Amino acid sequence: VKKPRFTAIVMSAFAAAALLIAAIGLYGVLAFDVAERHRELGVRVALGATPAGIRSIVLRRGLGLVAIGLAIGAVASVGLTRSISSLLFDAPAVDPVPMIAAVLVLIAAALLATWVPAVRATRADPIEALRAP
Repeated sequence: VKKPRFTAIVMSAFAAAALLIAAIGLYGVLAFDVAERHRELGVRVALGATPAGIRSIVLRRGLGLVAIGLAIGAVASVGLTRSISSLLFDAPAVDPVPMIAAVLVLIAAALLATWVPAVRATRADPIEALRAP
């Protein structure tokens, strides 16, 4: 195996691992955020909020935070690609296809991270949510 090809394979493997770790971390942070708001969501349900309204609130907040993070990350990644351009083998320093793929994976993780706890919050009994410490 030629050295540039090996370097490209290793860098791709580390990039995929980093994307997976970022997606798992994003899921954990957003799910924790929704769990912390369980009492607030219980109050909203007790006051008559619909399940669709609760899901909308949770998704809007979660995806808003993710959009801010993705914008900052995209700008930073474009700025930092110049530092690794010498390691890239037959590829442009800024390639939109992998960047878009990474953004889509993180958006999918954010949707899942907010959707699952939001659905769980809409099914919970508001009395139990209000009694929880």
